[in-house]
Amino acid sequence: MLSYIAKRLLGLIPVFLGITLISFFVIHLAPGKPTDIQTNLNPKVSFEARARLDKLYGLDKPLGVQYFEWLKRFATFDFGRSYMDDRPVSQKIIERIPITLLINISSMILILFIGIPLGVISALRRGSVADRATTIFAFIGFSVPEFWLALMLMSLFAIQLGWLPISGIKSLDFEYYSLLGKVLDVAKHLILPVSIAAFGSLAGISRYMRASMIGIIHQDYIRTARAKGLKERDVIYKHALRNALLPVITILGLSIPGLIGGSVIFESIFAIPGMGRLFYESVMARDYPVILGVLSIGAILTLLGNLLADAAYSYADPRIRVSGEK
Repeated sequence: MLSYIAKRLLGLIPVFLGITLISFFVIHLAPGKPTDIQTNLNPKVSFEARARLDKLYGLDKPLGVQYFEWLKRFATFDFGRSYMDDRPVSQKIIERIPITLLINISSMILILFIGIPLGVISALRRGSVADRATTIFAFIGFSVPEFWLALMLMSLFAIQLGWLPISGIKSLDFEYYSLLGKVLDVAKHLILPVSIAAFGSLAGISRYMRASMIGIIHQDYIRTARAKGLKERDVIYKHALRNALLPVITILGLSIPGLIGGSVIFESIFAIPGMGRLFYESVMARDYPVILGVLSIGAILTLLGNLLADAAYSYADPRIRVSGEK
């Protein structure tokens, strides 16, 4: 098992370098530069001043040289400094991570505790009213755009009914609340963002779980377990469910980057100061160090998510581990 994971880890290094290389060149080839934002609004800025700014940020060097200099800093866990406020990129990211983690972990828990049971029930009652209702819910979840749903829910629950806050993560008078009041205030602010973040993925997980479960319950070993006189509950939850979860493991592994990366859409709509909004603001400002910092973290988490999914697969199915070690 350890040798299998070690081989996979070594294989991730060139993949990560390729991702960062492509991301670096694509970002720099996009129209506009960080210095344009600082100089275009001031007609008195001379060409020499623009050139000095480019030299200050190292933008006058060839792209290959800039990439290797960034890579050397990244190897020492130095993401550089933001062009906008000259703060360390790592500090800006660390400030935004807790909020994004809170929202996305909450949504993932909601997805797992609702999506998996929905998929199992839909598979066991195939063709029933519950199965059809779950199918309609899945189609709606796949079809409805997140930004439109967010705006509609904001209009209903925040503006018309006034039940929930419209934006942010806490109220203006948050510091004057008691401990319980602060918890309830944050919870009220999280209801809409967490619901939006979970909605589409909830539909997907339930569909994957349903399809996987239908394929498993018709296998020979399930019929054998029933023929031995085992209770239906034991057949489903002790024998069928474990194998049916294998495709879901892959999806959960690929969901890990979202825990840190956040969602650009709903964090921007709800004015949540998380990683998704930081990425959006950095792209708009052409803040290359922050963009590359967020993208690199996302790339690392994506690769580690795949690795964790493979490790979980090999744990659940030893045949995969044996074939991987050959």
